[in-house]
Amino acid sequence: MAEQAYAVQMKGITKVYPNGIAANQGVDFDVKKGEIHALMGENGAGKSTLMKMLFGLEQPTEGEIYINGEKVSLSSPTVAISKGIGMVHQHFMLVPNLTVAENIVLGMEPKRSKMFIDYKKAVEITKEYATKYNLHVDPDAKVRDIPVGMKQKVEILKALVRGAKILILDEPTAVLTTQETEELFKELVHLKEQGYTMIFISHKLHEIKQITDRITIVRAGKSMGVYDTADITKEDISRLMVGRDVILRVEKEKAQPTDVVLSVRDLEYTNEWDKKMLNKLSFDVRKGEILGIAGVEGNGQRELVDMLFNLNKPDSGTATVNGESVIGKPQRKIRDIGVSLIPEDRMTFGMAGTASIEENIISDRFTHKQYNKGPLFDVKKMHEDVDQLIQDYKIKCKTRKQQVGMLSGGNIQKVVVAREFSADPVLIIADQPTRGIDVGATEFIRKKLVELSRAGAAVLLISADLNEVMELSDSLIIMYNGGISAYFEDTSSLTDEMMGEYMLGLKQQSDEEVRRVQHGK
Repeated sequence: MAEQAYAVQMKGITKVYPNGIAANQGVDFDVKKGEIHALMGENGAGKSTLMKMLFGLEQPTEGEIYINGEKVSLSSPTVAISKGIGMVHQHFMLVPNLTVAENIVLGMEPKRSKMFIDYKKAVEITKEYATKYNLHVDPDAKVRDIPVGMKQKVEILKALVRGAKILILDEPTAVLTTQETEELFKELVHLKEQGYTMIFISHKLHEIKQITDRITIVRAGKSMGVYDTADITKEDISRLMVGRDVILRVEKEKAQPTDVVLSVRDLEYTNEWDKKMLNKLSFDVRKGEILGIAGVEGNGQRELVDMLFNLNKPDSGTATVNGESVIGKPQRKIRDIGVSLIPEDRMTFGMAGTASIEENIISDRFTHKQYNKGPLFDVKKMHEDVDQLIQDYKIKCKTRKQQVGMLSGGNIQKVVVAREFSADPVLIIADQPTRGIDVGATEFIRKKLVELSRAGAAVLLISADLNEVMELSDSLIIMYNGGISAYFEDTSSLTDEMMGEYMLGLKQQSDEEVRRVQHGK
């Protein structure tokens, strides 16, 4: 096929971040004009980074990008938009207090004078494009008041008004109902018929099979090939996506679990978009074991952690630690019960970036008796304990007084882990504990999790890293659509193919098999 028949050609794209992590390694990605092309891969496979480079949000370390046969340097989103590329982000980039029309013309508003926007003209533009592309919206409605399906249309119209001929759709159906998804697909086919090119990022295999022409699969930053969607089975897609390179063998003795520490029963939660994120979720975690939770992100894992650490409240259901409820309890009380949390977002929930290493480590314990001598703090004891933890956890820093925000990602995570692991926890909730950190810090944290579990702690491990969750877990839950699609009491016989089928909803264990995760039954 002639070169100019391609809307997008990305050749030999490599992206290495300053911390040494290679998000993409020599990836080729070619999209034909007028096709809907799927980009698939696990979380962390490199899809988002690749698309950020196509939209000018990131720059490649190596490689070349061609748009309609012309070599381009996409140094910013403004340049990408000028080349006819539009991106519809998974998390909508809309201003809630503005109307639909105001959002659509934002940054390119028609003016009545130097001071005033021509709102009537903005409404006309919105109606014209809505009719032309069959994307019907209410121009005068405030974005905060419209349903999520209409917000999706507004985002697409925003890109089309700016002249986009190539649309990047990042998980466009993640928050849509089945009916809204069907409607969106009709509109995407309508755009395709008018010559538009779309890159469709999704984990949902049935949607990929329904809407796309070709598919590129990426795994661990590399392309696993390009396929005609009609010619590849869901099982083959799953195998190509999920097949993993075992980088790290975790040495651990067989678990000898005893009493139930965390008991979760019938947790239910519906989010602000009326999507059920937890669906009668029930499981137990026992003393002395690591129970892993695997699954494609967005299937309820984050919501579960939020409920267990009072970052949100469930609609119904219970969660107890050693018989004591943690639902709705202040976080100080949850910590007093013996729960430690390594949060997914360490920068927001894990530490105070402007505070020192010492302040972050003792933030959960400065009221403890060993640091209080009458009305005064035993500062010497604090210094000694923090210095010991810096040494034990191999935190690379100048002194305990160094600002945490100035450390590398791996060392920031070690500060969080040093605090949480040294609190003598009965339950450790480890949410993406090694995401985005270097190999050395990753290995150290994984070994510590095993050590603590074997010393008697109960560990709940939530990880999108398949290698991590399969190597570390003694038992494993796979979450799908807010519930448990599979439970494996022993992870040693698990294969990538089995994991992929349950993670992507191709298979579902019976209720009886899943119920084994409730060890008390």
